[in-house]
Amino acid sequence: MTSSTHIRRTQDQGVLTLTFTRDEKLNAVSPEMRKVIEEAVADFGNDPQHRVLVFAAEGRYFTAGMDIGRMKDPDKQRSAQTGITLRQDYRQLHKLFDELEAIEKPVIHAAQGPCLGVGVELSVSCDFRLASENASYGLPEIPVLGVIAGSGGISRMTRLVGPHWARWIAMAPNRIHARKAELIGLVHAVFEHGSFNEEVHKFARSLVDLSPEALGLAKLAIDSAASSDRVTARNFDRVANTLLRMSPEHLEKIDAFNAKKSKD
Repeated sequence: MTSSTHIRRTQDQGVLTLTFTRDEKLNAVSPEMRKVIEEAVADFGNDPQHRVLVFAAEGRYFTAGMDIGRMKDPDKQRSAQTGITLRQDYRQLHKLFDELEAIEKPVIHAAQGPCLGVGVELSVSCDFRLASENASYGLPEIPVLGVIAGSGGISRMTRLVGPHWARWIAMAPNRIHARKAELIGLVHAVFEHGSFNEEVHKFARSLVDLSPEALGLAKLAIDSAASSDRVTARNFDRVANTLLRMSPEHLEKIDAFNAKKSKD
């Protein structure tokens, strides 16, 4: 497994946490860091002991975005600049975010500070977005690089907050602070900075105790509802629930409920 001095990987009672620790560079994501993330995500998906994945960070920023200084030599890029080669360069990043979105386990993005560029693309690929009151979100690709957040950043954000706010963030581009992000639906909850880590851990632990099968099917059902017609989405709900109602875990919970009720 690839190691990195800029990402700390910890495992605690089913919660796998990846913490960015490159504060001297505002946690800018280097190619080496991206490789560590890719390997950890693959491991998370394949290991049943990993129940919840948390992306966190230490320092002033969650991340300032991609480490531009570590990007490919512009002269080399120009010499081979075709649409196909450029898309190939970014395919691994696209695949990483697609995998996070598809993996049938809860993934939490926990921003303790400003989260820019690729950090936002990472966040909107996760299931849950928690923010410290010190956090903010922005897509500075247009003024900084003359490009857009093309690894699903705009498309996923638009699905979450609608075109109205996506224009404000991606086109203007405006950075929005945590409380505003909560109001428009970009984050689920905002916590005081001093208790943020504790709240993130508490939320992650609450998910560990839930049925992995039910959580996985709930995630699939939600994605189906978001991308299909009403009839197809309802049918998916019914098929998924049929499978869950036949599971040993459901039957055990029914027995436990009835046993408790009989004692009351």
